[in-house]
Amino acid sequence: MQKEIYDLLKIGLTEGEAKVYIALVELGSSTVGPVVKKAGVAYSNVYDILNRLIEKGIVTFIIKEKTKYFQASSAINLVEFLDRKETEIQKQKRELKKILPDIEKLQENKPEQEAEVFIGKNGLRTVYEKLLPGLDKKEEVLYFYIHEKEYAEEADLFYLGIKDLLKKVNMRGISNKEGRKSKFFEYFVNKSLKKKFVDFPIPGNIEIYNDKLLIISWKKPIIAVLIKSKSITDNFREYFEGVWKIAKKI
Repeated sequence: MQKEIYDLLKIGLTEGEAKVYIALVELGSSTVGPVVKKAGVAYSNVYDILNRLIEKGIVTFIIKEKTKYFQASSAINLVEFLDRKETEIQKQKRELKKILPDIEKLQENKPEQEAEVFIGKNGLRTVYEKLLPGLDKKEEVLYFYIHEKEYAEEADLFYLGIKDLLKKVNMRGISNKEGRKSKFFEYFVNKSLKKKFVDFPIPGNIEIYNDKLLIISWKKPIIAVLIKSKSITDNFREYFEGVWKIAKKI
């Protein structure tokens, strides 16, 4: 019975619908009570489930002496159910194509300020794959990086893993003095990457891309917040330039 239920889930029935349908296949014509017992569904839900199955054309009922008896339709009706579903999907696709231009126009009118949250290394990789390839060659990325022993190895391995993307970007950054131990900084000897170090606190792992600000927390789980806001990035850029003037190259 479990396999049949799983198979019905794959064609679009809910778990409750699948259980009730299989129960009726095994019971034949039946009142509600035996269906509830065999299917293992709540009595309060069974009528709603049966009505949905009737609408799908795979369950029917008759009335005997004022009592409803339900039964599963022929298995061929499942094929007809899928045919109707496919027809409906094709109709929905046609309707979607009609409104796509309007949706695309709405996407063009993006708000001046917005934020997105990404979780885990895969999420963080998605951010960089989204940001870096779209940068103008003359655009400079500014960053603050706090090198901490707790996550240093994981961060170094991650950035080494996207070094091909980073090589194409002009970057200028400020790290805490522990950043000199970074394997990534050691490997990434490139004129496009300029770095300085400070022995006082910096605000966090932050990167500035034109009108976007990326904030990263390497604590588990890794979280990256991408903020689009010209006013916020302008403030951080001004702060960065002030720190850059007093930071040390070595």
